[in-house]
Amino acid sequence: MSFIHRELASGKWRELSFLEQMGNIGSEIDRTIKWKLQQKPDLSSKVFERALELVDLTIQDPKNLKRLRELCRVREALVDYFIYDNQYESNDDLWHQYFYVFAYAAQNRKHLQGFENKPS
Repeated sequence: MSFIHRELASGKWRELSFLEQMGNIGSEIDRTIKWKLQQKPDLSSKVFERALELVDLTIQDPKNLKRLRELCRVREALVDYFIYDNQYESNDDLWHQYFYVFAYAAQNRKHLQGFENKPS
């Protein structure tokens, strides 16, 4: 299988926390939306392929086994929204809000870990 994110697929992705993985997926989804709004379907499609690959890598990560149902549903809803008929009635803002929470939590977690590791 050929990967767009070869280095991540070789194991680096699994080194990221679940929050970091989802935050990174959200960045790709935000870029997908940006290109869609700028009416650049080719760019939007390429970025969406990268996002789906990251979702798939997240699904395959053993630490996320308990989250498998949510991850598969997210993948299904993303494909429904960006490729098919949007039966789930998603929108750009919903996707931004969904993924923003993960990015925010990942940043807070890093900040707190840095604070905890500082010498007193």
